[in-house]
Amino acid sequence: MSLEKRYTHETLVVKVTGELDLVTAEEFRRMVDLELERRQVRHLVLNLAGVSFIDSSGLGAILGRYKKLKSNGGNIVIAAARPPVFKILQLSGFPKIMSFCESEKDALEVAREA
Repeated sequence: MSLEKRYTHETLVVKVTGELDLVTAEEFRRMVDLELERRQVRHLVLNLAGVSFIDSSGLGAILGRYKKLKSNGGNIVIAAARPPVFKILQLSGFPKIMSFCESEKDALEVAREA
């Protein structure tokens, strides 16, 4: 798994590539938490276009960041999830609590409007 991060306004954008699973979820969790603590970040855009697989550990890592941001009035927007990854997120109920967009650009607009 690789993680690329950048900031725009109060939003952290993380582009995830590879698998988000038991092996990589802790690294994802640590990196995102470090960035959330380091900056005045209200929103998180996760670009999942490069994610080929996600398991319950990956879902838990995303959900934990959601709870952390939500408690501070922020949110998570998921961008460009591939169909198999989107299906897992959908079956897990994520669309009920966070927004999904087809592109990172659209996700940034949704985050800014929140």
